[in-house]
Amino acid sequence: MIYELIVLLLIGIDQVSKILALKYLKNIGSIPIIQDMFHLTYVENRGAAFGMLQNNQIIFIIVALLASIYGLYYLHTKKVNTLGKVSILLIISGALGNLIDRVRLGFVVDYFDFRIIWEYVFNIADIFVVLGTILLCIYILFYDDNKENQK
Repeated sequence: MIYELIVLLLIGIDQVSKILALKYLKNIGSIPIIQDMFHLTYVENRGAAFGMLQNNQIIFIIVALLASIYGLYYLHTKKVNTLGKVSILLIISGALGNLIDRVRLGFVVDYFDFRIIWEYVFNIADIFVVLGTILLCIYILFYDDNKENQK
């Protein structure tokens, strides 16, 4: 039950940030925080990461649901260290945070716009997924007990 509570907390953080973006950024468009480097920019993303696969909402909904269900199943049935648990919880939270947008709005609300790094706008759920994926890779490479059994 603790895993589900953590996921709900992280989803709550993501959803509050998106509600604020909808309320304060939608009609403005973009607010420069650091001119030409970091802006808060309202974007309605109908695709996946970086806007790929535009208007394929059903695919994203199915993938997010399956990944989240499997992730929670894995957490409850397998022995996973803290790094593995955190990584899976971040991925689930990010997937469900964006899933809520897709079902509720038909698009994902994005607003972080680091112009000095790239041209893509993203949100907290995206950060959760990317960070969770990086941590999961580290977990698999260095801590997963199954790799010892496969040798």
